[in-house]
Parts: sequence; C-alpha cells; structure tokens
Amino acid sequence: MVPEPDVPWVTVVHNDPVNLMSYVTYVFQSYFGYSKDKAHRLMLDVHHKGRAIVSSGSREEMERDVQAMHGYGLWATLQQER
Repeated sequence: MVPEPDVPWVTVVHNDPVNLMSYVTYVFQSYFGYSKDKAHRLMLDVHHKGRAIVSSGSREEMERDVQAMHGYGLWATLQQER
C-alpha cells in the first residue's frame, strides 16, 4: 500500500459580528508574527470575503493554530487543502 502524499492542512478564520477589525489584526500579528500589513490584509479578507486562510502545515500544527484562535475568541476551523 502506497501512502498518499501529505496534503497540507490550513487554518481558516471566519468573519463574526463580535470582534473588532483592529483586534483581529492584532491577533494575527501577535500569534503568527505577521507584519502589520500582512495581518491587515488577512483581516480584510475575513471581513470582506467572510474567511481567510491564515496558516498552513501539518494537521497537528493547524489543530494547534485553531485552538489558539479559539483562545483569542476568533471563529476558526481547519480543513485539508485539495
């Protein structure tokens, strides 16, 4: 049996009516270490498109990122990229 290639997993942050845009930008900067510009662009994707992929990697890493986003009060899910 040949194992399938490791398809990357992603962390998706979804828009919500609760968190301020400035707070979401802050979370992306502080947790992921993104520049203010990158964090702001991702926040705008969440705000305008309803979601943004904020990180990718192994399933374990993405589970950790999703839990961290929940800890900050953000709505996040993980999914496998196709």
